[in-house]
Amino acid sequence: MLYIVPTPIGNLGDITHRALEVLRQAQVIACEDTRRTRALLAHFGIPCPSSLISYREGNEQRVGEEIVGLVKRGLTVALCSDGGVPGISDPGYRLVRLAVEQDVELEVLPGPSAVLVALVAAGLPTSSFTFKGYPPRKPGALRRFFDEEKNMPHTLVIFESPRRVAKTLAAAEATLGEREAAVCIELTKKFQRIVRGFLGDLRGQFAGHVVRGEVTIVIAGNNPKFCRQMR
Repeated sequence: MLYIVPTPIGNLGDITHRALEVLRQAQVIACEDTRRTRALLAHFGIPCPSSLISYREGNEQRVGEEIVGLVKRGLTVALCSDGGVPGISDPGYRLVRLAVEQDVELEVLPGPSAVLVALVAAGLPTSSFTFKGYPPRKPGALRRFFDEEKNMPHTLVIFESPRRVAKTLAAAEATLGEREAAVCIELTKKFQRIVRGFLGDLRGQFAGHVVRGEVTIVIAGNNPKFCRQMR
């Protein structure tokens, strides 16, 4: 069996009993950063398995084939990321696809997700939303990225580098207009901070400020209720 195991995005207390059980039983654990996974296992008193392998962007094809081969041999393999659900903004989905294509049995465990925590915390509509990972860095591509969302009614959720928060908010404002949004920093951690407001106000607050920690940005869709009418 291949298990997809979510791990805490900040607060270690958010890991589930089921995830801990799977990690204890796994004969092989595949992860992004073996050092971080070793630390997680040590924190919960779980012995490190004899096989702890790195599965990350850049080696996912080769290691993915290796993982599928191990499951076919009858081993229990757990895939986890550095934080959150494997497959969300990491190559985990490629392993799931490979396993499905080769009829390898797999099970996805529920667990912590920065996308869902930020979405609910933003106070914006949750009935319809789109998550688009990290936006492009180049100005032209970033403008086109938001232009694709300009007429969409759904709430938009993205990740962003702490060094680019102000630039991304400015690009969103220039393309989407004044919409309600939330900047979620270090979710579930000791210094969690959620700043809500209209894009222009948020851009002003973050301009010239160094943001520390991981950032998730949530932006309202094209709905008059959540857009400020400019005069």
